[in-house]
Amino acid sequence: MKIFKIKSYAKINLALNVTGKKLKLHKVESIISFIELHDLIYLKQIEKKNHQISFSGKFSKNIYKKNTVTNLIQLLDQKKLLNNQKFEITIVKNIPQAAGMGGGSMNAASLIDFFTKKRLINLSKKELLKLTSQIGSDVILGVKPANSVLSSNGKIKKYKKNIKLHTLVVKPTFGCSTRYVYSKVRSFSKPQFSFPTQRMFKTKYLKTLNNDLEVITFKKHPRLKKIKSFLSIMPKNIFVRMSGSGSSIVAYFHSRKACTNAYKQFKRKFNRHWCIASKTI
Repeated sequence: MKIFKIKSYAKINLALNVTGKKLKLHKVESIISFIELHDLIYLKQIEKKNHQISFSGKFSKNIYKKNTVTNLIQLLDQKKLLNNQKFEITIVKNIPQAAGMGGGSMNAASLIDFFTKKRLINLSKKELLKLTSQIGSDVILGVKPANSVLSSNGKIKKYKKNIKLHTLVVKPTFGCSTRYVYSKVRSFSKPQFSFPTQRMFKTKYLKTLNNDLEVITFKKHPRLKKIKSFLSIMPKNIFVRMSGSGSSIVAYFHSRKACTNAYKQFKRKFNRHWCIASKTI
């Protein structure tokens, strides 16, 4: 049986504003990109009664049995969208957990893309939105990943053009709880991304923005503030910003050389923390 290999790319928030709150979830607007860092998903059809889903790799520890991928497969089975076909799915985790890069959500999104491409499932836009929202609020962002602007009304505008930035992604030895961070939000920003344009991806504009969650996350984890301060003095960095609710901090550069030099300096100073030089796709 043929084995398919799928790349599931890491999502990064170039900017993030919390603009209000619904009944349960917060209203969020964000400028989003994807980087070359990716998990690998190996998938093949099997002649068995049940699906077989497993995780391996450096960041595969402590993944719950009930996760975004198992939730997706269960929902597809319930809706009889897989025509009773069963799959063996092995995911090699290269994206750290609890890092604000949506690793698990992007795994589910990548599988949706695969099943759609292979015409195993055929969903309308409305059905797709409903399915992804049942798995996780950010899953829809990873379906056909591209530079995107998420407005606070939930609408997503995607752009094909690559912004061509080199990134130094740092993830300390701890993760951040998204639920905890959002529970501490007490004030809201005025929406800025209601009328998306390509110019929002220009570095001159991105430099003026923020991640509203940094204040809360840095108060809980002061080491993240220290990491950001160190990266901010790296030569030729454009800007440095936390992704999502943390704990990854991303420094952005125009050149690969500047990014590589920053990587070397960071490893000398914080050799216990994981980091990787990557670039936007």
